[in-house]
Amino acid sequence: MSLGYAEQLSYIEDVGKVGMTEFFDPQNVLLEKVERLATLIRQSKHLVVFTGAGISTSCGIPDFRGPKGIWTLQREGKPLPEASLPFHRAMPSLTHMALVELERAGILKFVISQNVDGLHLRSGIPREKLAELHGNSFMETCPTCGAEYLRDFEVGTIGLKETSRRCSAKKCGAKLKDTVLDWEDALPEKEMNLAEKHCKMADVVLCLGTSLQITPACNLPLKTLRGGGKIVIVNLQETPKDKKASLVIRGFVDKVISGALNLLNKQIPPFVRIDLFQIVITQGLSLDKKYVNWNLRVASAHGPKAPLPFIKSVEISFLNCQDYKEAILDKEPFQLKRRTVLSKSFEIVMKFNFSEGCGCSSTDISIPIDFNVPTDCFNLEKDTIFQKLRDNAIQESCCGQNAVVERTTTPFPKSEATVYAVVTNILTYKFGSKSAEAESLTNGDNKRQQENVNGVYPSRKRSKGHKRKSRY
Repeated sequence: MSLGYAEQLSYIEDVGKVGMTEFFDPQNVLLEKVERLATLIRQSKHLVVFTGAGISTSCGIPDFRGPKGIWTLQREGKPLPEASLPFHRAMPSLTHMALVELERAGILKFVISQNVDGLHLRSGIPREKLAELHGNSFMETCPTCGAEYLRDFEVGTIGLKETSRRCSAKKCGAKLKDTVLDWEDALPEKEMNLAEKHCKMADVVLCLGTSLQITPACNLPLKTLRGGGKIVIVNLQETPKDKKASLVIRGFVDKVISGALNLLNKQIPPFVRIDLFQIVITQGLSLDKKYVNWNLRVASAHGPKAPLPFIKSVEISFLNCQDYKEAILDKEPFQLKRRTVLSKSFEIVMKFNFSEGCGCSSTDISIPIDFNVPTDCFNLEKDTIFQKLRDNAIQESCCGQNAVVERTTTPFPKSEATVYAVVTNILTYKFGSKSAEAESLTNGDNKRQQENVNGVYPSRKRSKGHKRKSRY
């Protein structure tokens, strides 16, 4: 990402306290608090987690109010940090994946996020167990039928505006909208209602990496108190809700959560990212019906107007066929046109070179071509294919594995479109790793663990009929 989201927000004078001092618990205090947190999680019957920008700083995504936060730098008149990697390639942190493990174990019942980075959804938290109060930079939604579309690219607009794509649901076709709120937008009613419901049901609301300054979202955790629930806050800066909390931990979120999971004897699952693309081959006979004029196009699986950000270039060669010239497609649309004798069959070898942020440099796909043989259509079970790809990637400790997911044909113009799934990243998390340092449970030299930036995106919107307000 560029700093697009932060720059697209409407100007507002009052964003609350910025440049807030960070505090760190001494090692012995941190250890004792993490043990208490583990006990609360173990005993919890309805755990709800409430997250802010601090959960994603170890992903290379800056926060907003810390010493090097976006709003802090803006107020000081300093330039915003440059992105070292595209926003769309940001990967979940140890904490994101730890929450996935707690959800799979039946401990975590619901996640409420103020972030727009989409990392909770991408990490594996089920959509029905997630409220994204401020939207998702990678999500489009249909205002007519309610369908949601998670993209592998930034949607590009904020403020619930129409995008360039339409709903693909049958009998719909309405124009899609982005889901990211601007300051003047009300919080989504459905997300807010679910968040309130689960906070009221919760016996523990665990607040991670949030300054709890923006209303009305910051008041959601308080709803657990009415039913006798407890609030736990893990944040480096003080928050207005600290006095309401049963436990306040000053430490890096990744360290705290990894320490708690270690005490709970839970393993943090690896993250495997799978991206989709399609290869479309269109053909037409020459007038004398001896030749086939064909066109090969590599396109996004998200529609004809969607970008393909994770592919940098495509190298094409022809196996055992000296007559055809090799080609390098280095810009979108990735397209190749050729003319072939109808009676001749051959094989296309394609090397897909991935863009920055992918875990491997390329993957290869071979396509047998015989224009005299009819093409079969199929739609395989995606979840099964995805799971096999994940298992193989984890077993082989590498990415680049690919598989066919779906094939469709159209009679005029005669064409076939084959959708492929490819593993583009795999990330494992270990207790005691540099990012977590769970074994030592020390706050170290009190410096931020990562300074690289994948992008910048705030998270503060307002409630139904109320402007979002920041509190000092």
